[in-house]
Amino acid sequence: MTIEIKNSKKPVKYRDAIRILEKRIEKIIENKGEELIWLLEHPSIYTAGTSYKENEILDKSIKLYKTNRGGKITYHGPGQVICYFVLDLNKREKDIRKLLNIVEKTIIQTLNEYKIKCSADRKNIGIWVKHEKKIKKIAAIGIRVKKWIAYHGFSINIQTRLKYYKKIIPCGIKNKGVTNLNLIKKQSYKNLRKKIIHNFINNLKN
Repeated sequence: MTIEIKNSKKPVKYRDAIRILEKRIEKIIENKGEELIWLLEHPSIYTAGTSYKENEILDKSIKLYKTNRGGKITYHGPGQVICYFVLDLNKREKDIRKLLNIVEKTIIQTLNEYKIKCSADRKNIGIWVKHEKKIKKIAAIGIRVKKWIAYHGFSINIQTRLKYYKKIIPCGIKNKGVTNLNLIKKQSYKNLRKKIIHNFINNLKN
């Protein structure tokens, strides 16, 4: 199966990105399009998944974009890499848990290459690190499935400004924090996108 790889250098508006993902889904349904892995960054935006609750918005003045992905409220913005995908599970395995495991493995492998220890949590979706003696989220995951085509994806905080997370209860989890890679370990992350793509494709093959 051919997977198109896109790597956008300039920030892409959230609504524009979702529109492109949804168009790709329709193309795949019509057997006229390839699967997609797309790396990008968004301008600042708060998005709410299908299971969010109003009391998870701490600052009522923020603008919230309601999306059809799974999960709750999160923040996207500068200093964060987004990996979107459109994957046809009709031609792979119709197993959402397996796909989630592949996504988790990809993030963990990639961060391990930067000597950052992290792990998945069966109770709280995402990837977590121990930083400043607390468990904090370093990567968020949100997946939706339409006619066994999986889309949306995951985000990793590189140098995201954490003050934006104080206006929400990120992913609905009160007792854990959020961090970024620069705070954990100051080093160059310029090849992070290449490593994500390499690991993701390899894991999808296995």
